[in-house]
Amino acid sequence: MIDRDELVRYLDAYLETDKGGDYGPNGLQVEGREEVYKVVTGVSACEELFEQAASAGADAVLVHHGIFWRGLPTTLVGLRYRRVASLVRSGLSLIAYHLPLDRHPEVGNNALAARAFGLVDLEPFAEAEGMPVGFSGRFPEPVAADRLAARCREIFDREPLVLGDGPDPVRTLGIVSGGAQSELWTAVDAGLDAFLTGEASEWVMNVARESGLHYLAAGHYATECLGVRALGDHVAERFGVEVQFIDVPNPV
Repeated sequence: MIDRDELVRYLDAYLETDKGGDYGPNGLQVEGREEVYKVVTGVSACEELFEQAASAGADAVLVHHGIFWRGLPTTLVGLRYRRVASLVRSGLSLIAYHLPLDRHPEVGNNALAARAFGLVDLEPFAEAEGMPVGFSGRFPEPVAADRLAARCREIFDREPLVLGDGPDPVRTLGIVSGGAQSELWTAVDAGLDAFLTGEASEWVMNVARESGLHYLAAGHYATECLGVRALGDHVAERFGVEVQFIDVPNPV
């Protein structure tokens, strides 16, 4: 068992939430039971995740995407009320870490993906809210373009959308998980052979093609499973509490 506030203080410090801005609050978003015996992790806060967490006997839910975001209404009505009410009824705490979990060098979405691809000479890549959020690096040995796509399928368990017309073999790759299609321009400016993120807007195909770069969109949800799972494993090892990842599949 760990005290809820002790857990949040540790995670705030470990993920360095005091550095840089974000699009919503990091840390404790909804207060539940003080004593935490079991944590459920998931990518995105939603009623289905909360219901499954309560059925699994969790005391806290740890997610990448919380329920409060800049620019959204601050009133608790409709689905916002139902989400908070579901947590309160079950006594669940909601703890969320967004950009700090994307950029973390150990359990971050992008560092984990870069290591899974086998990249070396990693460097911070692209900025969000005043801080580098992704990573770029090179392959020790150039990788065939079709092998890069296959490796993407293996890492994220998702068929990637592959756009553009980059070099073959591929020597360098930049990674920013989630909805970072605008960072294609950063990849072009950096002279990278390939760029991977979660989503693709309409304009991406022509920019990638005309810039001579491979663009891989492997799913917003899929590219952001790595970090929260690794953070859950870290919590379990450090504090000895039970941690369970619950998958609420999302094709986007």
